[in-house]
Amino acid sequence: MNELSQGVEIDKLANVLKLLGDKTRLTMIALLFESECCVCEMVEIFEMSQPSISQHLRKLRDAGLVKERRKGQWIFYSLDETNTYYPVIESLLKHVPSQREKIDQLEACGLRIIQCD
Repeated sequence: MNELSQGVEIDKLANVLKLLGDKTRLTMIALLFESECCVCEMVEIFEMSQPSISQHLRKLRDAGLVKERRKGQWIFYSLDETNTYYPVIESLLKHVPSQREKIDQLEACGLRIIQCD
């Protein structure tokens, strides 16, 4: 790899880390590491508006960190494990508190969207 391509890779990684420097987006990534989620579930978890949640997810999707899957009226988001930077994200998440409890709370309140394939 030449010096120019190394610089491009560093720039891309810096942009990924900058995206994850936002507490909401980092928490979203940690949630998606636990389980696929839809926007409506994140609205409940974060107590934020749907447009605000969608904006954060769009940024993560545009960077290739998350992917979406449509099932009827629902769009489910998950981490894109094929992304070049997924190993970095996976390593980073080892140092981030688990967000499993938030998903469990949604289930306990009957607010979890069950994915039927």
